[in-house]
Amino acid sequence: MKRSVFVLGSLALLLVTPQPATADPSKYPQFAQQSPPANFSLISVDELVQEITAGKKPMIIDVRSEEEYREVHILGALSAPLPEFNAYLQNIPKDRLVILY
Repeated sequence: MKRSVFVLGSLALLLVTPQPATADPSKYPQFAQQSPPANFSLISVDELVQEITAGKKPMIIDVRSEEEYREVHILGALSAPLPEFNAYLQNIPKDRLVILY
């Protein structure tokens, strides 16, 4: 009995322990090796936190698929999947920090 409780407890722990998220570039080979355009710059998460802490309100855009967005996304992020991203360009403000992820 004790052994079955231990096995069930261990199994439950495995089911609720979060696994690290990993990106799978094979799902989107057309985007996996691309570099950002010249007028874009990359920032770290720490730099983004500093911007938000300083009172700036960046527009955060999730460029992953709709399915990935529905699974999990940053609170307040807009969904603009990369294959259709050009259609969203006209709505992106020019006077605000824009974060794509």
